[in-house]
Amino acid sequence: MSRMPAFLSAAVVQDHLRSSSLLIPPLETALANFSSGPDGGVTQPVRTVVPVAKHRGFLGVMPAYSAAEDALTTKLVTFYEGLSIPSHQATVLLFEPSNGTLMAVMDGNVITAKRTAAVSAIATKFLKPPSSEVLCILGAGVQAYSHYEVFAEQFSFKEVRIWNRTRENAEKFANTVQGEVQVCSSVQEAVAGADVIITVTMATEPILFGEWVKPGAHINAIGASRPDWRELDDVLMKQAVLYVDSREAALKESGDVLLSGAEIFAELGEVLKGVKPAYCEKTTVFKSLGMAIEDTVAAKLVYDAWSSGK
Repeated sequence: MSRMPAFLSAAVVQDHLRSSSLLIPPLETALANFSSGPDGGVTQPVRTVVPVAKHRGFLGVMPAYSAAEDALTTKLVTFYEGLSIPSHQATVLLFEPSNGTLMAVMDGNVITAKRTAAVSAIATKFLKPPSSEVLCILGAGVQAYSHYEVFAEQFSFKEVRIWNRTRENAEKFANTVQGEVQVCSSVQEAVAGADVIITVTMATEPILFGEWVKPGAHINAIGASRPDWRELDDVLMKQAVLYVDSREAALKESGDVLLSGAEIFAELGEVLKGVKPAYCEKTTVFKSLGMAIEDTVAAKLVYDAWSSGK
């Protein structure tokens, strides 16, 4: 008789994944494996997205298997805009790869926030200008907090700025996190002279324009995960060297890529493998859509830590 799967709540996941920095080494390996094709042992279809038109929502299904980790997961994530609850809600199912048994059902919100931020940190490590002093975050939701946390651990910026459509939320962010954060009144003010920019907004039309961006800056573009949504304008997309997590996903899901007609230069995994260069002297954009293999790596790490600590 099969045993009941473990249920790992958000608090339990958080307890075993206190820092996104823990995820950086295994995620670097996973990204490189993903970009190695069949030889990398990663099986990951582009996510299936089911529109829930009646309620202006979406359900995403994100399965992946990693031969290197011998880990099999599926993430279920819902996305609803304009509600008082979090826009994204996620659950990760972890299976025993050898027989298909469901081993754990775990909260996916913490995993999503931390693995996304960790991947942005990896991209930034390779693509940021050599002497980066000013960090700018556009948006003040869950991803803003997770990005700030790992960026504070991994880098030493002299100045951090934040902008949010609702200023009150930007001020709350600045008052909540450790360290000094400057609240800005406009996107243009926030990004002026910034070396690294993180866009984690709910925007569906461009909010960041190339003419405002310092030449040579690096942008992590995290929002706008649908083919008709944008955060970055055509000028910025076309003048920057464009890196993505998955070419296949970007050409299906990213409005920033599809609507601008910008050419993808490389996957981040190709940079990690050393087969494509990291142009840290040029303006760079890392368009992050988030991949199932990232959830797999994080879920395996959490489950292994939890089960060994019982």
